[in-house]
Amino acid sequence: MRVLVVTHYFPPEIGAPQARLSELARAWADTGDEVTVLTGMPNHPTGVVPPAYRRRLRVHEHVDGYDVVRTWLYATPNEEFIKKTTGHLSFMVSSVLLGVRPVGAMDVVVVSSPTFFSIFGAWAIAKLKRAPLVIDVRDLWPAIFVELGVLTNRRLIWLLERLELWAYGQAAEVVVVSEGFRQDLIRRGVPPEKVTTIRNGADLERFSPGGDPAPGRHRLGVADEEVLALYVGAHGISHGLDTVVDAAALLADAPGVPVRFALVGEGANRSALVAQVDRLGLKNVTMHPGVPRNEVPELLAAADICLVPLRDVPLFSTFIPSKIFEYFASGKAVIGALRGEAAAILRDGGALVVEPGDPTALARAIAELAGDADRRAAMGAKGRPYVTAHFDRRQLATQYHAILDRCTRSPEG
Repeated sequence: MRVLVVTHYFPPEIGAPQARLSELARAWADTGDEVTVLTGMPNHPTGVVPPAYRRRLRVHEHVDGYDVVRTWLYATPNEEFIKKTTGHLSFMVSSVLLGVRPVGAMDVVVVSSPTFFSIFGAWAIAKLKRAPLVIDVRDLWPAIFVELGVLTNRRLIWLLERLELWAYGQAAEVVVVSEGFRQDLIRRGVPPEKVTTIRNGADLERFSPGGDPAPGRHRLGVADEEVLALYVGAHGISHGLDTVVDAAALLADAPGVPVRFALVGEGANRSALVAQVDRLGLKNVTMHPGVPRNEVPELLAAADICLVPLRDVPLFSTFIPSKIFEYFASGKAVIGALRGEAAAILRDGGALVVEPGDPTALARAIAELAGDADRRAAMGAKGRPYVTAHFDRRQLATQYHAILDRCTRSPEG
């Protein structure tokens, strides 16, 4: 099967969409498919394009058994809504104008949302290639921006929602990452038989228990006597990291085992978090830049506790942060500060779960685990087999491939 994956985000950029799509592409290529990824020049989340990609309209690469075609886009930091939208629109246009010819003939086109506007570029490409379109929905867009208060213009929201539903109507299949997403789309009129849930998972070879903690602890500046509470991922407005900082403030001078908080990543809210740490004068919190994906296992090996927070927003009860699965695969004790589907997965895997937006509850849970090494070990021992049984990325890729096969064989496809 010839598979084209259209995505605004892709490695060497770091993040959940990049991990999901690159691992799916590799798995499909390993089974004999001809896979091509059409993406932009890497720049997320800093807006800085690496020297090898600058001042170029198109770049061809071959990695992990599949081809990558990169086209020019307007690179901008992941901070300002208007600039980010302009960047998204630029790739929508360049993917069609610069990408259609070099990717060749295709049997199916898979497009990732976010970004929302990539869908329309992929739709045009699918029409030109006479191939069915599969939309991979990782965020409910524009609903997430409405919930967060970023979008408030009712006419614009109405227009974007109409475009969103039109796009789903054009797709042969819609794949979502949570059952909450699936129910939302069905409630809004997308046919149930068209929507399938394929959750995120973990690369069980890359993420595994038992790594040497020393290099990561040295890198993060963790003292021997400190318990490390680690967050690795995006520092966006949706992630609730201000609650983590407030919890750290509550534990700064608390009796018992000292806890070091390390936040690793980039994002729109990072500067505000740095200012919050400085304002509170916290010495037990360190902020670290994002790292390439191949360096994440070293940091997880150093962690005693891994954190999964989200903001206290109703829509987020349908979200499942993908870092959950990598934490579990690494055999770590996990604390989540969220609700809904993700909270249920965390509890099933042996994690602790507290209410989102409650720094006191989060601080209490962290202190509880910090003083109980045996309990942390038992939690980690339960998480690994749980994610192996239910969230192995290779198995999920096989399930996803069945969807691609189905839509290419159907008369509608």
